[in-house]
Amino acid sequence: MSERNPLDQSFKNSAEAVAERAGNRANAIKESVSDMARTATQAVDEGRQTAAERLGSAASVVRDRADQLPGGAKVQQFAHAAAEQLSTTADYVRNNDAKRMLADIERVVKNNPGPSLAIAAAFGFLIGRSLTRS
Repeated sequence: MSERNPLDQSFKNSAEAVAERAGNRANAIKESVSDMARTATQAVDEGRQTAAERLGSAASVVRDRADQLPGGAKVQQFAHAAAEQLSTTADYVRNNDAKRMLADIERVVKNNPGPSLAIAAAFGFLIGRSLTRS
């Protein structure tokens, strides 16, 4: 016959209770993160049309004024190329939801880690500078 040690049983019960609480907390955190991701996705999707319209407007302005820029044919050619890129970006934002855009960004970052890191660092620097000036 095996006798159970009351301390062993108490420890086992305590460990099970801690494990259950930890599991419940992990599930609550997971749900909270999912809710935040859903909210962020909705916010991006709601702002897509406005962003696409503004990008399209910027493309039109650049396209309309490109031929009036000083600096010759090279500068005008550059301005037309920039207008085309703005227009392409407007179409992309208009036609793709937040999940698709995030997947595309992930793919670009995985395929180009060095330049992506440099861009992220520059972006972080600019945000930091803008926050410290306020």
